Amino acid sequence: MSGGEFALIDRLVRALPCRRGDVLAGPGDDAALLRPPPGMDLVQTVDTCLEGVHFPSGLDPADIGWRSLAVNLSDLAAMGAEPAWGLLSLAWPRADEAWLDAFARGVAECATGPGLDLVGGDMVRGPLGVTFALTGFVPPGGALRRAGARPGDGIWVTGPLGGGAAGLAALRRGEPEAARAFLRPRPRLAEGRALRGLASAAIDVSDGLLQDLGHLLKAGGVGAVLELERLPVDAGAAAAGAETGLAMALGGGDDYQLCFTVPPAHAAELAAIAADWSAPPACIGAIRAEPGLELRRKGRPVAAPGGGWDHFAEASP
Repeated sequence: MSGGEFALIDRLVRALPCRRGDVLAGPGDDAALLRPPPGMDLVQTVDTCLEGVHFPSGLDPADIGWRSLAVNLSDLAAMGAEPAWGLLSLAWPRADEAWLDAFARGVAECATGPGLDLVGGDMVRGPLGVTFALTGFVPPGGALRRAGARPGDGIWVTGPLGGGAAGLAALRRGEPEAARAFLRPRPRLAEGRALRGLASAAIDVSDGLLQDLGHLLKAGGVGAVLELERLPVDAGAAAAGAETGLAMALGGGDDYQLCFTVPPAHAAELAAIAADWSAPPACIGAIRAEPGLELRRKGRPVAAPGGGWDHFAEASP
């Protein structure tokens, strides 16, 4: 079927050509040769997606390609970065040109909008796993960080939560048409860039709101109060019932919205920059000095449901 590893690599390279002028040498050399723009800070991230861990076995390879890249792009979005270059390491159990073509199509569809070039990588035989290492740019000192939230800051999210968990549940029920939020998550790159200089802290919601917000609070040495009635719940999650939908929104993960904090004095500025976002941002609570995260419903404290992804916790979902 194929001419071996190098023919397959060449097939992938042809499907994902380099278009950026700052790529001086891409695939075909021992390493990529790149020219960063003068004076910009570099932002780098790497993430691995494994079959049976991050996505179900037997998934359409185009969806695997899109999803594996999108979750990495979301990390750049959380830093307010402009994507530039990517490296790919692909492990798969057997050579399959049709599979590779579909996978490359999904990657290309996800990469085209952000203007990302795939500049190199590796391909090995093994259990199916996709690793992307991405590099982006931010103006000097302009990166969004997890640390920085201060008491009184509002806690915001860029859109509805729970869609990723609801999509995965639909996929497990054999309803792929209802699983798009899980299969094709959209990293909030434009929103992240718009929040530079405005948000005091930011993180992407990949492992569940409660867990990821907890990381932001720990980094800033602060606590928070969340008002559950303000939480925007994805329609797919809400369709599972009010309490189930709320649990998906709080702990389901795989949403790739941004959770960020903004001082109250800048709320009007946030409304102005968010006017053309795909969904209006929602203020779901406030930062406080006292450590810990308190959930409230109609002003009364409520217990937090379990949830959030942890690879090495015994009770990970």
